[in-house]
Amino acid sequence: MCEDFAVAPRVNTEDLIDAQGVADLLGLAQRTAVSVYQKRYPDMPRPIVNLGGGRTRLWLRPEIERWAEKRRPGPRPKTN
Repeated sequence: MCEDFAVAPRVNTEDLIDAQGVADLLGLAQRTAVSVYQKRYPDMPRPIVNLGGGRTRLWLRPEIERWAEKRRPGPRPKTN
């Protein structure tokens, strides 16, 4: 008997980071600032694991790295 069900994507566990890892990648002083960023920037990747109630949240490092790269200011035009 075959049942239809959604298959969750596989994740390399080495790519998972917690709020402290996100803060480190973004250059934030404290992991609690990640929640502020989540509210301030709606395009910021959301955790792929969120157990709720103040428990562990995990993000994918490559998603945070791509997002951070898009937000970095580009080269400034030269002025004469």
